[in-house]
This record gives sequence, structure tokens and C-alpha cells, in this order.
Amino acid sequence: MAESNGKRGLLERLHEGPVICAEGYLFELERRGYLQAGAFVPEVVLEEPEVVKQLHREFLRAGSDVMEAFTYYAHREKLRLIGREADLEPLNREALRLAKEVAAEGDALVAGNICNTNIYEPGDAKVEATVRAMFEEQVGWAMEAGVDFFVAETLPYVGEAELALDVIKQTGLPSVVTFAIHRDGLFRDGPTPAEGAKRIADLGADVVGLNCARGPDTMLPLLKTICDAVDCYVAALPVPYRTSEAEPTFQSLQDPHCDCLPTDRPFPIALDGLTCNRYEIAQFTHRALEIGVRYFGVCCGAGPHHIRAMAEALGRTPPASRYSPDMSKHYSLGSDPSFRQQDTEYRDKL
Repeated sequence: MAESNGKRGLLERLHEGPVICAEGYLFELERRGYLQAGAFVPEVVLEEPEVVKQLHREFLRAGSDVMEAFTYYAHREKLRLIGREADLEPLNREALRLAKEVAAEGDALVAGNICNTNIYEPGDAKVEATVRAMFEEQVGWAMEAGVDFFVAETLPYVGEAELALDVIKQTGLPSVVTFAIHRDGLFRDGPTPAEGAKRIADLGADVVGLNCARGPDTMLPLLKTICDAVDCYVAALPVPYRTSEAEPTFQSLQDPHCDCLPTDRPFPIALDGLTCNRYEIAQFTHRALEIGVRYFGVCCGAGPHHIRAMAEALGRTPPASRYSPDMSKHYSLGSDPSFRQQDTEYRDKL
């Protein structure tokens, strides 16, 4: 459906072809020194809003069709953890404002965002009521800001996803619901990814799929089961890390080449040596498109170069493609006839 302001809506765009939604704000802004690993609360939204705005802009230039408000982990439980619960509403409203401002610089949609609460307990009615209330207040602020659709993401329980979807459905806006599947390959309340995705799709989600936790190689097989199980659009937003069958999530990765880690695993801030390059992200994009994925992105660890690689793999030329690599221009590895012979012949000694 088209939006009242003339923008093509999410479902209209998905009907026409793939949609890209850049993520990865938490890890990227932690790397840049604007939020703390561990809590991962997006305090930067209030403290350095121009930094958030610039990262939105970089993702827009790289080819993202969506500016997702940076409200991941901007919920009541996370802010309580760092003693800033009083900043809950200002943080959410500011994050929404920043996303809207940058979206207006291009033909981008604005997504409201809710996520895993880390307090959900299956079958606990009191906790479920608390989780619902947390979702409702964030969704309410997003509606007042005029978002185009909602993302509910990184949900490890089907029951928590059902609550998130139910709250979103009250708005009448399109919904994207994505799940985090950990080492055992199941939702934490039991179903397989395909079973859980079908439940959420049957309840009316417009898009279902996977985000976070798994890298390209270990997300793809689960995505295939979901594509086969549902009739709605399917989303894929892996983390850009080289997970494997033995270490299927980025939390479980080990780095045998590093003996100086302060903990028993490189997650979350020493994953640099295990990062996917842009060609691996392009390869994943091709493979996911072939099995039926239509909503794309890259989650924790993504940089704008990953999003550009994804956009180019989908046949696009975003503004940032002006600076896509052209190694023919490299003084030694390149082929320009103006290069000195002694330099081009030296390439094998570099």
C-alpha cells in the first residue's frame, strides 16, 4: 500500500522486489566509542544525536531502503539496568526524529523498532503483561512519530514474538517479525524456526524471518526451512561473522589465533578477526535471494560497506557505489598503462 504522503509503502516495495534495511547500529557505535558493550543501551541517541544521524546517512548512501529508528534495547528494562529509566521516552522520541530526518533525505521508509526484552518467561502471565506494556509504550511513541511500519526483532521465544506482533497489529501498519535462533537451532520455548515462523505468519505478520545470532553460513539453511513453510515475505539479516556448524552463532565463536582475550570467547568486542568481508555478504545475498528471501539486511557488526555490497548484489547502484573498489587503478596491482613497469612487476613482492 502507498503511504498518504506519496511514498511507496513496505508491502508495495516488497511486491516490486527486494527491500534492504540496514542494521548494526549497536556494534558500529560501540566501535566508534559512543556506547558501552555489555549493556548495549543506545545512550548515544541523547548524548551525540548527530553521530546517530550521520550513521543513518551512511547507511542510506550505501543502499538501505529503510531508516530503522535506533530504539533497539531502548526499552524500560535496559534503561533500568543503567539507571536511566527516566530517559526512556526522550530517547525513543529522539531516535524516531533522527530516523525520520534522514529518511527524508532520500526515498527511504521509517521503521519503528521493538526487540527482545530479556525478561520474557513462557507461561508467566505477570511477566507477559509487563512485556506487553513495554512494547505498547514504544509502539505508541513510534505511531505518534509517523513511522511507516514496525520491526520486532531478535526475538528468541515464539511467545514473545506473538506479543510483539499483537501490539503491532493494533496499529494497522505492516509488520516485520524476526527471530534469533541460538546454538541448538530451536526457539527457546521449543519450536523449530519453521514452526515458529509459520505460527507468526499465520497470525498475520507481513514479513517473518531471522536476524542476529547467526552468520551467513549458519543462517541460510534455517532460512530455507522458513521459506518452504510460510506464504508471506521472508527476512534475512545475519551477523557478518564466519559462523560454522561447530560454532553456529557469533556468541559461540572461538578465535584460535588470539591468546590475549580477557574472557573465554571473543564475543562481543573481539570478533574482528572473524568478520565476513563484503564479498561474503554479496554471496549470501545471492543465495538468499535464490531461496525466496525478499527483505534483506545485516545485523550486529555491519558497516556501510556490507550494506553497499548487499545492494550491489541485488543489482543496484547506490550513491556510495561511486567509490566501489577499482583495483585497476592501484599503482602496483592495477593495469593502467601509465603505471611504471618496475611497480607492476613488483606486485609479487608486496
